[in-house]
Amino acid sequence: MGFQGVYYNSIDAKGRASIPARFRELLNGDDALVVTQDRGGIVAYPVAEWAKFLENFAALPYDEFREDLHFTMVTPATHCQFDKQGRIQIPQSLREYCQLDTDGERDVVVVGSDRSIRIWNKAKYTTMQAEAEQRQAQQRQRRLALGL
Repeated sequence: MGFQGVYYNSIDAKGRASIPARFRELLNGDDALVVTQDRGGIVAYPVAEWAKFLENFAALPYDEFREDLHFTMVTPATHCQFDKQGRIQIPQSLREYCQLDTDGERDVVVVGSDRSIRIWNKAKYTTMQAEAEQRQAQQRQRRLALGL
């Protein structure tokens, strides 16, 4: 599949976020995403990818890792249908978790992440990107080995 790219957007007053047309094309006609929380942001999976995850999840032993994963990712997951404008309704609980509109800030960044789509508060994304660039600068040899 391969979602790639960074798109700046905003959510509207009703909590709807537009998913880039390029990402919707990669869904091959699917009319929904499964959204959940992850690391302070929202992660959205194609329905088929989420189903694969749930199969793998069901096979996990009942331990603290499984319980924590259930509590942090499975429980808050919601199916979100696309409307005619290519938007999904992000549940209030996830908007609050990600601080998407709790302080009047509605700017978001929609990022392709291979098999998933991530939606971040713009300020948080900017901070995370700067931190990642700083770490990458310290790993120059590893980047060169990759041909970058």
